[in-house]
Amino acid sequence: MTATAPTPQLPAQGGNRRFADSPSARLSAAPAGYPAPMYPHLATEAQHSERRIRSFQPRRGRMTQAQAGALDRNWERFGLAIDGTPLDLPALFGDLPVTLEIGFGMGETTAAMAAADPAMGILAADVHTPGHGNLLNLLERDGAQNVRLAAGDAVILLRDMLPDSCLAGLRVYFADPWPKPKHHKRRLVQQSFLDLVLPRLAPGALVHCATDWEPYAEQMLDALTVRPELVNLHPEGDGSAWTDEQRAADGTVPGYAPRPDWRPLTKFERAGIAKGHVVHDLLFRRI
Repeated sequence: MTATAPTPQLPAQGGNRRFADSPSARLSAAPAGYPAPMYPHLATEAQHSERRIRSFQPRRGRMTQAQAGALDRNWERFGLAIDGTPLDLPALFGDLPVTLEIGFGMGETTAAMAAADPAMGILAADVHTPGHGNLLNLLERDGAQNVRLAAGDAVILLRDMLPDSCLAGLRVYFADPWPKPKHHKRRLVQQSFLDLVLPRLAPGALVHCATDWEPYAEQMLDALTVRPELVNLHPEGDGSAWTDEQRAADGTVPGYAPRPDWRPLTKFERAGIAKGHVVHDLLFRRI
């Protein structure tokens, strides 16, 4: 597969050559996720000025030399800015079906799943600069060709850049649970998000969510269950031993899926388990 993401022409930056010298410098210099951190000048004025609740905290973090080097070597081939420009997925992925992953962290799970299933394209969206560099480093190590990284706000990606029925799957693993009640409105998986994402899913697309925060798991299950466009693949439950009022007599929690073997154990999952958290997967199919 030789298709590459288009390379934008950078305008003059008032003599600040550091901004234009390399992808890692551009990505580090721009505000995270508002809305196109690689090339903020390509975002429309409307996108810059829009006011809405976001599910992420803009953050940069310090990149290691290895992460910056991977960005500089590989971004123009494997990366794209979330700038509102409609994407041509066949140009990026060829004939591969495409799964959208929102929030890939440092990319270990994304890289492992890409290597295990090279016949599935992965469009991986995040706002964390070191994570982009780390994932590119892993993909370079593995020789993976089936991943494209999208830098910025996934809501803009879904709303402005992807056509209907273009995705074979959606993955949301260990998204920020925003545990404080006043922040629940920031949680990603809720009805407004599903209104946006479900039209982008082709019939048969797999929706896979995972979290170690039980109240968020309950909210996601409720949100997904009420959608007539989706069917729960594991209504019988996952066999976990919850002790709340939802636990069935046989110890299962109705609606949650057994942890699939093909989802690698993530860093966030290991941390949650170490704290005694219960991890739940949700698997739904787009009708």
